[in-house]
Amino acid sequence: MSGTLYLVPTPIGNLGDISRRMAQTLEEADFIAAEDTRVTVKLLNHLGIKKSMVTYHRHNTESGGRQVMERLLAGECCALVTDAGMPAISDPGEELVAQCVQADIPVVAIPGPCALVTALAVSGRPTGRFTFEGFLAMNKKNRRAHLESLRGEERTMIFYEAPHKLIATLEDLAAAFGADRPVSLCRELTKLHEEVRRTTLGEAAAYYRENAPKGEFVLVVEGAQPVEAGEVTLEDGLALVKRLQEEGASLRDSVKRAAKELSLPRNQLYELAVSPQAEPSDSEE
Repeated sequence: MSGTLYLVPTPIGNLGDISRRMAQTLEEADFIAAEDTRVTVKLLNHLGIKKSMVTYHRHNTESGGRQVMERLLAGECCALVTDAGMPAISDPGEELVAQCVQADIPVVAIPGPCALVTALAVSGRPTGRFTFEGFLAMNKKNRRAHLESLRGEERTMIFYEAPHKLIATLEDLAAAFGADRPVSLCRELTKLHEEVRRTTLGEAAAYYRENAPKGEFVLVVEGAQPVEAGEVTLEDGLALVKRLQEEGASLRDSVKRAAKELSLPRNQLYELAVSPQAEPSDSEE
C-alpha cells in the first residue's frame, strides 16, 4: 500500500500562523520534500522537529519527483512544503500532485497560509469572482499575449510580482487595462512592514518610480466593467480592431479578439473592417 502526500502550507512571513495540524503533520510524516532545505530547517528548528528531507523544486522536478514517488509507492508518507505558502499553487508541486493522482496515491491538503487569498481578502476589491494569474512571463511577446487575453476580464485579477520587476509590470498593466484601473498593492503580507496601497495602476507606477519597491508584492486588480447588452455597436468593434492593429496584431486576429471581447458578430465586424468606408489598415498577415 502506498503512503500519502501531504501538502503542508508554511508561513508567508509570520511564524505565528503555523497551525497545530501543520506542525503535527510535519512531525508525523516519514520525510519532507522541501523547496529549499535551508529554509525549511529553520522552520523545523522553531518547531523542535528533526526530520529526513529531500529537495523538490522547479529545477529538479524530474529527479526529485522520481525520488518522492518511489518512497510514496514504497509506503512512506511525505509532507511537501515550499519556502512560503501553499504547495502546488504557482509552484511545481502541481506536477507532483498530478503524478500522485495518476498513480492513485492519496493526496491530503492542510489548510493554511496563502498569499493570494490573504491579499484578496484585504484588498477592498470585489471578492465574489476572481482569477489568479500568478507571475507574468518575462518574455515580452508572451506577456503581451497574456495581458491581451485579459483585456475584457470582469473578475478581479491577482498577480504576484518581485520588487525589481514591479514598475515594468505596473506599466504593462496600465497599458493593457488603462491607467485609471483600480489596484491594491499588498506588500510583505503578515510581516513587520506589511502594507496595502489602494490606488490606480497609473498612480502606482508613478509612485514606485519615485520610491524603490521593497519586498514581495501581490497585485489585486479590479476587473473590467461589464458591458450591457445592446450598448456596444459595430463601430465600437471597429475602433477596437484598429487599436489592436496599431499594437501589431493582424487584421484577422484583431477582428477575432474584438468580436469575442465585445460579443459582436465576427463576420459583420470583418466586413466592416475591410469595407471602403473603413480607414486604411495594414494588410492582413
